[in-house]
Amino acid sequence: MTNRWGISAAVFSLKCYIASMLATFIAFSIGLERPYWAFLTAYIVSGPFAGAVVSRALFRLIGTFVGACFAIFIAPPLAHSPVLLVSAMTCWLGFCVFLSLLDRKPTSYMFVLSGYTAGLIVWPIVDAPQHVFDVATLRAQEIAIGILCSALIHGVVLPGSVSRALAGRMAAILKDAEVWSRDTLDLEPDPKIDIERRRLAQDITELHQQSVHLPFETTQLAPRVKLVRAMEDNLAHLMPLGAAIADRIATLRAHEALPESTMALMADIRSWIDTLNDDLEAIEETGDALMVRCSELEPGIDAQSDWVALLHMSLVARLGELVRAHLNCRVLKAQYVAPSTRPVSARIPALLADIGERQLNRDYGGAARAAGGAMLTVVVGSLIWHFSGWSDGGTFLMLASVFPALFGAMDNSLPPVVGFFKGTVLSVVIAGAYGFAILPMLDGFPEMAVSLAPALLVLGALIANPKTAGFALPTMLGLGSPFIISEQYGADLGPGVPATFATFLNSQMATFVAIFFAAGMVRIIQTAGVHHAIKRSLRAGWNDLAERSNRWARPNLQGWISRMLDRQAQLGPRLKAAGKAPVEPHYDILRDLRAGVAVGELRALRLDIDKTQHAPLTDVLVGMQGYYRKLTPEEPPTDDPTLLARIDAALARFQANPVESVRRRAALPLITLRRTLFADAPPFTGVSTPPGGKP
Repeated sequence: MTNRWGISAAVFSLKCYIASMLATFIAFSIGLERPYWAFLTAYIVSGPFAGAVVSRALFRLIGTFVGACFAIFIAPPLAHSPVLLVSAMTCWLGFCVFLSLLDRKPTSYMFVLSGYTAGLIVWPIVDAPQHVFDVATLRAQEIAIGILCSALIHGVVLPGSVSRALAGRMAAILKDAEVWSRDTLDLEPDPKIDIERRRLAQDITELHQQSVHLPFETTQLAPRVKLVRAMEDNLAHLMPLGAAIADRIATLRAHEALPESTMALMADIRSWIDTLNDDLEAIEETGDALMVRCSELEPGIDAQSDWVALLHMSLVARLGELVRAHLNCRVLKAQYVAPSTRPVSARIPALLADIGERQLNRDYGGAARAAGGAMLTVVVGSLIWHFSGWSDGGTFLMLASVFPALFGAMDNSLPPVVGFFKGTVLSVVIAGAYGFAILPMLDGFPEMAVSLAPALLVLGALIANPKTAGFALPTMLGLGSPFIISEQYGADLGPGVPATFATFLNSQMATFVAIFFAAGMVRIIQTAGVHHAIKRSLRAGWNDLAERSNRWARPNLQGWISRMLDRQAQLGPRLKAAGKAPVEPHYDILRDLRAGVAVGELRALRLDIDKTQHAPLTDVLVGMQGYYRKLTPEEPPTDDPTLLARIDAALARFQANPVESVRRRAALPLITLRRTLFADAPPFTGVSTPPGGKP
């Protein structure tokens, strides 16, 4: 309701205004030279949730300190060697951008800020390097004031709770996942379910990003981050499970071999999912009963079992795993909202055991490309400054280097740069009116604060809305210029720099040129754009799967699932932008996810059985390694009859194994590989022989 009527945005804007005015007042009171830095920082680190503000404040403080230290260390000795100074600053920015893009968490802000903070300090005073220490320390002090004021106001005055927001988002994601699982169990599911289910990858990534701020929660005792990680893990299992179950149902129906007892079980599981609620005792009792039924209905397999029997066994086994995953999610949700850390279920200790940091995809190629683009921007901008002899070239280069640092992670950075341009145009008009018409007629801090309130409150509310933040933030940044946030209007901005209208126009011209220059560099650097990013994501998944296929170490299945779902979360929006369908075999990362899970299960089995039984599994794993190494983004996947023959040979060999548990553990992943990679192959009838050779 508060969001609907804009109350939340209004409260957020008011808190931002109070924090910025408090920071400005403190900076004025202790006589700091650049109080506008404190003002701007109070807005930049603001956010709707107290925990996020505190964490962002900490990351910004660390980033500012590191960037300032680098500027102090590098500028004085290299000030008289322009080539060396530009080289050092270029490498520093590229290094920090590279690290920020590999981090993939809110802490990445710390790295990117370290990169461009050095430029914000060095470039405007490159002709007076003796002042770098003073400028760096003053910037650190003023930013610290802005950070502390913002953290104080947002953390104490009507603080927004990360924990509550995360609980609400978790409940919504869980409900969506339950709807998708229920619909998957329909005998004739809607084809759109598979596309909708893929949104779960982005939802899990969103949960992960928000949970980083939990340790900084100020409104209440924050739940353990481990609970969110365990929830992510169990939600992640639902994607390959849902796809496997849908495939088995469709295949068995095509063979007219879906037993009545299994259809009744599916109907009961659908009803159970429909009635899931917060009555933990009831859903645990009914869920356990369903898992027992799955175990009882699962047919045993032996050397005489045909393809239909194998598929039926796989279906019932996966149904049991589906029930367990949903039950675990409900238990974890109940524990998350519980008022204490006391376990709400006997399942909790086991669910939280061995839970570590979620593994994310690291796009080294994309990070290197973005870092190279940022470095090239600094080099070209330096050349323009040098050969033009522009007196305000330092401001131009300072701003131009910020854009590739902030937007380097995007496949297309042009839209946010264009949004920044629109906001800057508006800021010139507003800032000019305030700086040279309104504020000169006023006297004292209270009058300044009151006069700025209408513009700042409106802009603060617009910043709270993601749809308008793109132009509202740069407009607000324009109001934080030294022509407005100044202890004395008309005083020199620095030695020999008068605060005149001509100086104002020159600085704005530098800003516009920096924006146009950054936009041009973006167009040059990101010519490949989305299509190149899609290819990188596909190659990363295939190389990862090929590299891990025949390892002898104990597999980390959860780490593999996490990385692949993260790739899916990145790939989904890119495919949409490129007009591609994520369900096409060529772009189906979830297909590779299922294959990778099966590979992990086979590797685990190989470690647990006698060496004399390794050969069939090793043949399959080596074949998987070769299959994925041959894939290229330019061509759709092709059939590999040799790999199919190896899968069939292993399946036939382990069907005859005397140990029932081994038969089952081998059959499940081998069936998955056969159905995932060779869905159109004839039914399994025993050992098959590829054309021209042995399996």
